Amino acid sequence: MKRLKIKEVLTNGKTETQTLVKGWVRTKRGSKNVNFIALNDGSTIHNLQVVADVAKFDEQLLHEINTGASLAVEGTLSKSQGSGQNVELLAEKIELLGKADPDKYPIQPKKHTLEFLRENAHLRFRTNTFGAVFRIRHAMAFAIHKYFNKKGFYYLHTPIITASDAEGAGQMFRVSTLDAVNPPLTEEGKPDFSKDFFGRPTNLTVSGQLEGELGALALGEIYTFGPTFRAENSNTTRHLAEFWMIEPEMAFYDLKDNMDLAEEFLKYLISYALEYCSDDLYFLADRLKQEEKGKPQDQRSMDLVEKLQFVLNSSFVRLTYTEAIDILKNSKPFKKNKFQFPVDWGIDLQSEHERYLVEKHFKCPVILTDYPRDIKAFYMKQNDDGKTVRAMDVLFPQIGEIIGGSQREESLEKLETRMKEMNVPAEEMWWYLDTRRFGSVVHSGFGLGFERFILFVTGMGNIRDVIAFPRTPKNAEF
Repeated sequence: MKRLKIKEVLTNGKTETQTLVKGWVRTKRGSKNVNFIALNDGSTIHNLQVVADVAKFDEQLLHEINTGASLAVEGTLSKSQGSGQNVELLAEKIELLGKADPDKYPIQPKKHTLEFLRENAHLRFRTNTFGAVFRIRHAMAFAIHKYFNKKGFYYLHTPIITASDAEGAGQMFRVSTLDAVNPPLTEEGKPDFSKDFFGRPTNLTVSGQLEGELGALALGEIYTFGPTFRAENSNTTRHLAEFWMIEPEMAFYDLKDNMDLAEEFLKYLISYALEYCSDDLYFLADRLKQEEKGKPQDQRSMDLVEKLQFVLNSSFVRLTYTEAIDILKNSKPFKKNKFQFPVDWGIDLQSEHERYLVEKHFKCPVILTDYPRDIKAFYMKQNDDGKTVRAMDVLFPQIGEIIGGSQREESLEKLETRMKEMNVPAEEMWWYLDTRRFGSVVHSGFGLGFERFILFVTGMGNIRDVIAFPRTPKNAEF
């Protein structure tokens, strides 16, 4: 008999039919005469109730059916006699596929802290919370490819090992095959990277943008979706050393085109989540309510599903960085010294400033443009005022910045001057500058941090809980 997934059994299963399911035991309860086994195979947030008549099965078998054990169950699908489910499986044959010692299996049917589950990340997928999070993560990854494919974009695989620093920040992980203890040295006593595998210093990428631009300036519209790395010693709920980025780059797009695409893209993903992940979203929404029920009303989060619908149905407000600074300086928190960080033209806005604009002032998503050039990367298009660049950041409630992007500088002369000012070695970036030498065009792009977006969609509070195996300072477990 062919195995059916539990999701299919619960949604389309016909009663009074022979059915085979396989999965892991979530709970077992019962009486002297009957055992009720909640079985889950990961296909849905919902469990299938298996009803086992004690008289029909070996006592030792039933004794070994514990939380975490894996089973194959064959029986008749029947209309449920109890509340909580429409159908149940009346077991006729049970095969114990894998035991789980209840004295050693850590994921027992009780409330576990998220910190405890991070320490058992290899097993946390079996909980309702993480099953929901990672089904949503999959759906969003699929939707990203679907969206760009429909728009005629090409998926470009940019290198993970690179010799360039796209952000100019220098917080990169070195990639080397040299002896870590006794590397070959130059006459100056420094490591001799000419003897290394690639013959030069190389690192893990912080962004696929620069290579993405090369593709866009030939193929028209491309996107990358892959892992990126930052050697930033930040132990916060918002930072990872390894995370995934979606980076579209588009020829013939100016800043307005870039903003339009970003807004349409985010709304498409949220719409997709609401349509295809409703069971998991409602579960996570309820979980968030339970978690925050002890908080004062004004400190509780907006209902998760309502928040997603709110963003979907809002037009994103667009304003310049300079206008935003004026709003912040005229705000009550600023006048009453409630902001932790200073507000002045030229600062890099902090999350508290971004969230004030979104959550208190405009009460909808915001796109800020035209940032001071001194706080932005070398490749951004310079405005005629000599002070600002055509950057854009999309700000969301509870998250702050969720997308960062810009129109790229297409002028070779201006780009070379800016690189010199920022000590970006032009001789090492000859290939990038060639795109401005030969057929340069107006072009733009942006980056969406995938985990930041999944945080927003799932309502989780820590970025380590939306990636399977988080990489953070002092932590590379699993």
